[in-house]
Amino acid sequence: MSYNLLSLTALIALVPATIAPFRRSAERDSIFWIVWAVAVVGAALWVFVRQSVGWGTGLSTALWLTILTCLLLYGCVCLLNEDAWRLSPLLLPYLLVLGLLATIWSRVPEKSLEGEAPLAWIGMHIFVSLATYGLVTLAAISALAAALQIRALRSKKRNRLSIILPAVSSSERLLVQLLVTSEIVLAMGLMTGMAALYFKSGQVMTFDHKSALAVLVFVVLAILLLLHFQSGVRGKAATQLVLLAYLLLTLGYPGVKFVTDILLS
Repeated sequence: MSYNLLSLTALIALVPATIAPFRRSAERDSIFWIVWAVAVVGAALWVFVRQSVGWGTGLSTALWLTILTCLLLYGCVCLLNEDAWRLSPLLLPYLLVLGLLATIWSRVPEKSLEGEAPLAWIGMHIFVSLATYGLVTLAAISALAAALQIRALRSKKRNRLSIILPAVSSSERLLVQLLVTSEIVLAMGLMTGMAALYFKSGQVMTFDHKSALAVLVFVVLAILLLLHFQSGVRGKAATQLVLLAYLLLTLGYPGVKFVTDILLS
């Protein structure tokens, strides 16, 4: 099976999960979990087939890994938080767009991962990096949901989306939980990244774009959490800081791959 056909199959698998939240009686029921599982299997199959011939480092692989990570983390969050499923109308369409972009660029040649660091360190670094990006993505979606609900309340106009999305208090509570987890995982990512770099070059830190953006995201999240716990900052200010952190991570991960694989190829 070609990567193009496999990518298209994974993309189609995302469609039911994207549509399901908009059904009239939507809730965290068996239908929700079935369409979530279909989306996970589609993305996981693509990742398994592609990575079985060597760990790819291209843009299409990065996007499908991001999609799979977000889906898995989202499933865990939905198990722990009864209102998290209400983020589906924002998260799943976004992941569908990422899947479409990954499918479009699936023909772009990819290089296999190379490095002198022990495989365990490299694997751990990749794992925590993907987990961090997935968690910050969910946090950004939660922040956006809270912002949309605040706007709907102020305008006194309720629509289908505002009815489905979680309440402002639920979104902000979930946002803080995701940010705390993201900060912890990002700290692990920075440490494993330094370890992998040390094995490769003998250096602990290089101030390239990826390292600088990762450290900047860590600082932004730390400031946001500090402001929240000290002064209760929320609403528009919190949303802007979370989206800034997400933008910085996007520039450091898929953004760099877009420049190197697409613009400079």
